[in-house]
Amino acid sequence: MSSDTEKKRQKFEAHLEEEENQFNEEQEKKLDSYEDIVDDRNEVNADVETVMRKYDRESNTRIWVGKPKVIIGFVLVLFSVWCIYVTLFATFLEEIRLTSFMALIVLMGFLIYPAKKGTQKINSMPAGDIIYMTAGTLAFLYFTVNANQIINQGTRFTWPQIIIGIIGIAALVEVTRRCVGLPILCVAGFFIVYALFYGLTNPDFFGRVRYLVRNLFYTKEGILSTPVNVCSKYIVVFIIFGAFLERTGISNFFINLANCVAGRFAGGPAKVAVISSALCGMVSGSSVGNTVTTGSVTIPMMKKTGYRPEFAGAVEAAASTGGQIMPPIMGAAAFLMADFVGVPYSDIIGRAVLPAILYFTGIFISVHLEAKKNNLQGIPEDQLPRFRDLIKKIYLLLPLVMLVIWVSGNFMTMQRAASLAIVLSIVVSLFDRDNRITPHKIIDALEAGGKSTITVGAACGVAGIISGTITMTGLANDLIDGIVGLAGNRLIIALMLTMICCIILGMGVPTTANYCIMAATTAPILIRMGVPILAAHFFVFYFGIVADITPPVALAAYAGSAIARSNPMKTALNASKLAIAVFIVPYVFCYNPSMLLIDTTPLAVIQIAATSLIGIFGVAAALEGYCFTHMNPVARIAIAVGGLLLIIPGAVTDLIGLVVVIGCMGLQKAKSKKVAAAG
Repeated sequence: MSSDTEKKRQKFEAHLEEEENQFNEEQEKKLDSYEDIVDDRNEVNADVETVMRKYDRESNTRIWVGKPKVIIGFVLVLFSVWCIYVTLFATFLEEIRLTSFMALIVLMGFLIYPAKKGTQKINSMPAGDIIYMTAGTLAFLYFTVNANQIINQGTRFTWPQIIIGIIGIAALVEVTRRCVGLPILCVAGFFIVYALFYGLTNPDFFGRVRYLVRNLFYTKEGILSTPVNVCSKYIVVFIIFGAFLERTGISNFFINLANCVAGRFAGGPAKVAVISSALCGMVSGSSVGNTVTTGSVTIPMMKKTGYRPEFAGAVEAAASTGGQIMPPIMGAAAFLMADFVGVPYSDIIGRAVLPAILYFTGIFISVHLEAKKNNLQGIPEDQLPRFRDLIKKIYLLLPLVMLVIWVSGNFMTMQRAASLAIVLSIVVSLFDRDNRITPHKIIDALEAGGKSTITVGAACGVAGIISGTITMTGLANDLIDGIVGLAGNRLIIALMLTMICCIILGMGVPTTANYCIMAATTAPILIRMGVPILAAHFFVFYFGIVADITPPVALAAYAGSAIARSNPMKTALNASKLAIAVFIVPYVFCYNPSMLLIDTTPLAVIQIAATSLIGIFGVAAALEGYCFTHMNPVARIAIAVGGLLLIIPGAVTDLIGLVVVIGCMGLQKAKSKKVAAAG
């Protein structure tokens, strides 16, 4: 009996030892895998600042430490507080509000941004910059102090006043060059040169200069036009709200939520990138910034799973760019669109929902097919966040949800809703010990919001210069007449020419300024061709934004390639392929405004949504060359044609397209079964 017991004990101990060894091996593998990912992330994080400085002008700043840093931070905080106060309570002249706003933009622009990229000296600002900053700030403040006199003097401007206007314009242009970049200035420079030498009719050159400067600096037809007005009234408060929202830890919440939803499935990290970038992008308002910050987490995960580097960078760039068309914030352009079109903000975000769903569905389908084609797995269950832990932080969404409710229900003005959402962000953060918004974080958020406003404000000012120059020279009518004449009665040609113009004009231009330029130059073309005004503005906005991933100036794609260490041009081409929906959907809602919920019925909306989704699947499968199994060229062409027929509005095209797509899918499914049986 004792012998049997001893044998059982030895057997049991051997079994325990075997299980312990197996457990240790599994833990070592998990640890190795985790350490590899951490190493990749650390390597990427070390390069994030470098990438941001290269592709995102906002990140190329002066280095201030000690007392100078405190003073400049204090100026930024006061600016944010002043903007919130003015937009909620101020009753003084609009010219005073706008010129003081631009004076502070110029002042802070020179304080924050150096003249060129490269290594910056600590606590250093050249004398030339100080003189330039002072002159430019005083030029706008001259208008602020003398606003009543300037408004009442009509067109009788003295040369000293014209010189002050030139100084103000030059200072704004220089700030824009430093924090935004050259592309938008090239566009503005072209229109100014055109106005001075061809567009204006005054025979005297100095007379043309006087007229141009007066209109651009001292009237609401130039710098102080709609873009700056909307920026100072609405956008700045939403930018500050975004800064507070980020400090609640909502970005990590979005990434973890995306992991819970899609991480375990085939190609999980890429699907996580699509979902998280869509959610984070609408808050950040920057294609490049979101690509780098979110991509520093998602791109190493995608590469670890097996995605090609150029594909991983492209997924992040395409999804981050799509964040600019994602309701409810839409890169702040929704506020401008509401003002330009003359409809409530809630109408804009409501009508943008279906096109945004189609855009991200197209990317999602592409990454799924890529994963299936290359047999890429998801993230192991034990490496995913637990939903029951995540649901405990669902309260982080409350500020965003309440903002949409307050604005959509017209319960209050947009700026008041955003201000209350800021307060609500602070309140909900109190429930999270790790991300609690302390007084120090409040100051940090106000400082970050003020800094982010510099870029948007400067870009909006230059966009006002562009739109003002176009208006006073009548160039917009010439452009419209030229394209309409070239297109004749063929809307498709007008749409294609407008698309090309939008992509060219939108290269390297921030979202808000991008839309302003498109609204002034290209939207009227489509309106003249009979496209509904809202559809025309959505069309030009979408194709202006897509310039961020379209070669040759695909800044978001190039930023993604830097993180992924891939070929920039291949990454940009992959991003354009992934975002194929954005090249198709705008054409659809111009021909069939039902997609934008214009003059339609619920049944028509359901029909166009269903057919478009199936059509997007067909086009994505054709581009990937995979549907259940690898597709030959004939099958790819067939399913692409079927997909396009489904996307094109019309009962006949829908029926034919449906038959073709389903037929191709059936044949591919049968082929995959044969391949599996033979293998």
